[in-house]
Amino acid sequence: MGVSAGMVIGVPITTFIANATSVENALIFFAVMNAIAFIGILLFVPSMPVKERNSYGAQLSVLKKPILWLSIFAVIFINAAIFGVYTYLAEYLKIITKISGETISLMLVIFGVASLIGNLVGGTILTKNAIKSVVSYPFALGAVYILVFLMGTLTAPMFIIILLWGILFAVGNNISQYWIASAVPEAPEFANGLFLAFGSLGITIGSAVGGMFLSGMGIQSVLLAGTLFLILSIVFILLRNTMYSSKKQLSQHSMKVANNS
Repeated sequence: MGVSAGMVIGVPITTFIANATSVENALIFFAVMNAIAFIGILLFVPSMPVKERNSYGAQLSVLKKPILWLSIFAVIFINAAIFGVYTYLAEYLKIITKISGETISLMLVIFGVASLIGNLVGGTILTKNAIKSVVSYPFALGAVYILVFLMGTLTAPMFIIILLWGILFAVGNNISQYWIASAVPEAPEFANGLFLAFGSLGITIGSAVGGMFLSGMGIQSVLLAGTLFLILSIVFILLRNTMYSSKKQLSQHSMKVANNS
């Protein structure tokens, strides 16, 4: 919840500062926040000594697993789909919804608060049915993008859509982390590092491609970019599910053979 709050609430605060004063002051604000975070880590994060140390070789060996790479590509495309559109949300609200800077800041705050709720929702649905939740996610986010395209000019509906969007934003973070961690449960720390690294790569790719679509076809085209990335994420999610099911069936078959013997 803290990570999502920092990522999402920071945007409206910075937008407000930039609109009220200057972009330079907004960047100074972020520098101060980073300094406070650094001091907080030094003072309040406890030392956690490693009890059982995994060798670098053992951790790197998980990179040989095809199921991990299917998970990584799915996470890259999920994050690209999210940030390929979210990066330009404020601009979309300004150009298409035609609302003031103050109202944009309010909508972004609503988005941020909704993301906190989304973390709780994400944890709950993953606990109940992880596979179904992951498979359903691209379709749910795609439905929101369709609503944004169809109703983006209407201010009141956009408040509701932004609320749903914010919830799904945070659910996507939960799903991405779970999808990689569950592929290599024997190396949880390394898996978390992979999630951060490839999640960030997805953000970079999505933002860049979304910007290319925007400059070439206009602001609404970022929704198309996000949708294309969602389709790619579905492909890799289904590929992983097929591989997992096949391995599970093979394992069950081997157990039956062993029992019969």
